Amino acid sequence: MQIWVDADACPNVIKEVLFRAAERTGIMVTLVANQTIRTPPSKFVRTLRVESGFDVADNEIVKRVETGDLVITADIPLAAEVIEKGGMALNPRGERYTTETIRERLNMRDFMDTMRASGIQTGGPATMNQRDRQQFANELDKWLVQAKRG
Repeated sequence: MQIWVDADACPNVIKEVLFRAAERTGIMVTLVANQTIRTPPSKFVRTLRVESGFDVADNEIVKRVETGDLVITADIPLAAEVIEKGGMALNPRGERYTTETIRERLNMRDFMDTMRASGIQTGGPATMNQRDRQQFANELDKWLVQAKRG
């Protein structure tokens, strides 16, 4: 099992948590992006650079993810595809997407897209705070414990 990161939009503070977890546990972390991503020297952290374009990184992650792998993403459609393939998806704020919650999240995303398309200002996500980082670290640790048990 390994961790895949939709790295273009992943906050640096979350990447740092992942880098430390990779070293501590020996689990491979792969950052997928269409740009160069800086990583610490580690045999457990690697990058996969893809071509620029709409959903190119997402498609590469879906192609490579295997049952039991964890994907870090805020992209709801990507999370849905990962869950369909038997992977787990966690957003950078520590929300674990599940088969029970992903449909609701997709519907809300589509609703907000419709609102924005009609000219309504919906604003963006709130700034990430310490509580979000802690929630992410807690959910990551839960997954790591499960991964160790096999």
